[in-house]
Amino acid sequence: MDVMNSLQIRSGTGAYDDDGHVKRKGTVRSAVAHIITAVIGSGVLSLAWSTSQLGWIAGPITLLCLAIITYVSSCLLSDCYRTPDPITGKRNYSYMDAVRANLGNKSTWFAGFLQFLALYGTCIAYVITTATSLRAILKSNCYHKEGHKASCEYGDSLYMVMFGLVQILMSFIPDLHNMAWVSVVAAIMSFTYSFIGLGLGIATVIKNGRIMGSITGVATNKVADKIWLVFQALGDIAFSYPYSLLLLEIQDTLKSSPPENQTMKKASMIAILITTFFYLCCGCFGYAAFGNSTPGNLLTGFGFYEPFWLVDIANVCIIVHLVGGYQIYCQPIYNVADRWRSRKFPNNGFVNNFYKVKLPLLPTFNFNLFRFCFRTIFVISTTGVAILFPYFNQVLGVLGAINFWPLAILFPVEMYLVQKKIEAWSSKWIVLRIFSFGCFLVTLMGFVGSLEGIIRQKFH
Repeated sequence: MDVMNSLQIRSGTGAYDDDGHVKRKGTVRSAVAHIITAVIGSGVLSLAWSTSQLGWIAGPITLLCLAIITYVSSCLLSDCYRTPDPITGKRNYSYMDAVRANLGNKSTWFAGFLQFLALYGTCIAYVITTATSLRAILKSNCYHKEGHKASCEYGDSLYMVMFGLVQILMSFIPDLHNMAWVSVVAAIMSFTYSFIGLGLGIATVIKNGRIMGSITGVATNKVADKIWLVFQALGDIAFSYPYSLLLLEIQDTLKSSPPENQTMKKASMIAILITTFFYLCCGCFGYAAFGNSTPGNLLTGFGFYEPFWLVDIANVCIIVHLVGGYQIYCQPIYNVADRWRSRKFPNNGFVNNFYKVKLPLLPTFNFNLFRFCFRTIFVISTTGVAILFPYFNQVLGVLGAINFWPLAILFPVEMYLVQKKIEAWSSKWIVLRIFSFGCFLVTLMGFVGSLEGIIRQKFH
């Protein structure tokens, strides 16, 4: 029997894949669900505001360009799942594994720092957005009862703590392989609130009888203010697209036939087409509805007051989606911590012992003390930082800048050049370098503009 299992492991047949892991069962459909859960998040709610800063020409063009850039970078990165050959090579289970295999340990430390910073920051953004949506539900009901000019003010901190408690419970989910159902639910929620935002935007345009907005976007008294806002809008849009942080983790859930990189490229194409359609609709119809008065968050900034119950449903969908989205983004950090503790303390009971726990109405699950402590501390820390810096648009812009060029462009391009052994100064080498430099400029502008916005909000 041991010989048979060994042969199955080596050949990739039976119950195991070629690396000895339990056979992966992911498909295009499950990958699309994971991608949509990761991509259509809190960023979609800021796109109308971003479009209002850029105007009717630059806004939609920027959205389309970012979609193309994201697809190109996802194709480059998906070929790095296996090295040296993208079909038969050794698997890289995470983004950092791929960087280590192609670029060495020094680049791995830098990439790992940026990846975890971006993942950590995204979790903070989700805490902020969830609290904003909970507050918006209360304000919506208050405005409906007391009138649109009523003083309906509610704090954020309590709702952030509530979200943190939910995430501590959700963190008992072992890993991304056990989260397909979470991604499906979250993807359905994202479609629902995107459709509601789109429908309310179209209804408002029809009610107004005209399309609001201008070619150049919102006018400001000072040129410098306009530049800062445009830069911040670029950062927000950059945040809303890339999922490079999670791409290889998602690809690692796919079955090996057809080859994982082919399945991932197909899933990326489908997911990006779907998200771009929603982004264009939400961004453009939101701007068309409110023009220069477009709120920073389309569903919580109260451009829409009525029907209040529909606004409430949309915000509930946002909350449910972000509960799943938070887990999608924190799982890579959890997995690294799990691998580290098993390697560092192989004989420690606190670190390695699992206990079966059965709660009423829930299936039996394995409980590990180290995992519980680490994940609880992680959730508490993201909640605490969100309470200190509750600035939606500015935080998204900074995260977009951190995520966009270094992680979504620079490292995928460098790994692709090494894996494909592309010669320096060849035509493909020059094109990829120009592509990378252009994206660097976008990142620089987004980071500077958003950081200026946070400083202005904090100290003025």
